[in-house]
Order: sequence, then structure tokens, then C-alpha cells
Amino acid sequence: MSNLRALIFDVDGTLADTERDGHRVAFNQAFADAGLAWNWSPDLYGKLLEVTGGKERIQHYVNTYEPTFKSPAGDLKSFVATLHANKTEHYKKLLKDAVIPLRPGVKRLLLAAREQGLRLAIATTTTPANVTALLESSLSPDSLSWFDIIGAGDIVPKKKPASDIYQYVLEQMDWKPEECVAFEDSGQGLKSSLGAGLKTVITLNDYTRSHDFTGAAFVLSSFGEPDQPFEAIAGDVGNATYFDLPLIQAL
Repeated sequence: MSNLRALIFDVDGTLADTERDGHRVAFNQAFADAGLAWNWSPDLYGKLLEVTGGKERIQHYVNTYEPTFKSPAGDLKSFVATLHANKTEHYKKLLKDAVIPLRPGVKRLLLAAREQGLRLAIATTTTPANVTALLESSLSPDSLSWFDIIGAGDIVPKKKPASDIYQYVLEQMDWKPEECVAFEDSGQGLKSSLGAGLKTVITLNDYTRSHDFTGAAFVLSSFGEPDQPFEAIAGDVGNATYFDLPLIQAL
């Protein structure tokens, strides 16, 4: 892959394990603020993650688990939007009070890419505010400037597994799919990146271990570190014990 130009990263579950002890907790706090008796357990949240997008996830939960629920304001869509906005504030506070660390190897890979002159981008369904909060608290106060473009939230009409967000990033930056590599953690994310024609590396987590990753270039336990080797589930990594730029070039 001699014409490698850019690396495009998902956020939640890929850059950091934000779901179980970040987003899930923030959702429950927002529910409590609204006087709702809803509580998303870790197991239930794993099922809800099949739906991408926070507002969409709340709507799915209501439709599936609380079908008789009536919005206090009468308009369920507006109620869900307000609930989700409050959830975002709780999530940002969680990051500020107790930083959610980046996954092993993430910062090392980002720094190496910058040193080699590779471009960086974000393609995620989470809100721009969540992206900013995570990057500034867990990576660097100036880390937003590391990325040429941050495709996030409702900027495209369809969320993952649709390929819209990746298509948006590619079109905005005038990059060709064959010049880029995507990094994801879930089956939905993989469908999205493959739909845009991108070679994709998966770093799975506890919520996504059972997902179908057919078509991924590599499926890894994490990017790993020199003193913290990864597990290669799929893909030929040779003698490598952690993920680095030569492995990307090998694609």
C-alpha cells in the first residue's frame, strides 16, 4: 500500500473503551434527572449498542422496552433530543472528573502517523462534543488540530452501518478509498467502512467479540504496545507483537 495517505478512526470502542463506564453511565444519569426509572445494565447496553447513535438508541429502547411510554412534553422526538443533550453533558463531566484512558497503542500510532506525514481523520456516529471531550482529556489539549477532519454526529443523514460518514470524510478531503485505512471496533462500523471501499483494521472489545468481522484486514485485541503485546485474531501479522505503520503498509 505504497500510496497510503490517511488513517481514519472511529471513536467509541476504538480510541477508548468509552461505552460501558462512560456513555452507559451518562445515559442512566440523564434518565434519573428526568425522573425516569430506566436503568441500562451492562448486558442490556450491549444489546442496545446494535443501534448506532445515542438518540436513535433511546428511541429504540422506548419502542422495544417501554412501548407504553408517553413523553411528558407530548413530542417524543423533542423529549429524546433533550434527554440526549443532558446525557452528553454528563458524559463530558465524567471525562473531566475521571479521564477514560485511550486504548493500548492508540497514542503511539497517532504520533507515529503524524511523524511520517500521514493525515488523520475521525468518522464516528457520536456527537462532536463527545469527540472533543475525549480527545482533549485523554490525548492532548490541542489534539483536535491533529485531525484534518472530524466527521461526527448528525452531519450525514444515515449513521453506521451506512457508509455515509466515511463517504463524507473522503469527499470533503478529496481522498480516494485506496489511499486510506479505517479503524473500527464493531460489526456495524466495519460494514460502514467497507461500504466506502476502505481497508479496515478491527480492535475488538468485550461488547464486540461476537460480531462478524468478515472482510477486515486485521482483527486484533488492541493495537498493543512493545511491552503489552496484542492478540491477532485474524490477518497475517507475521512476527509483530504490536500494531505499527509497517503493518499498515503491508496491506
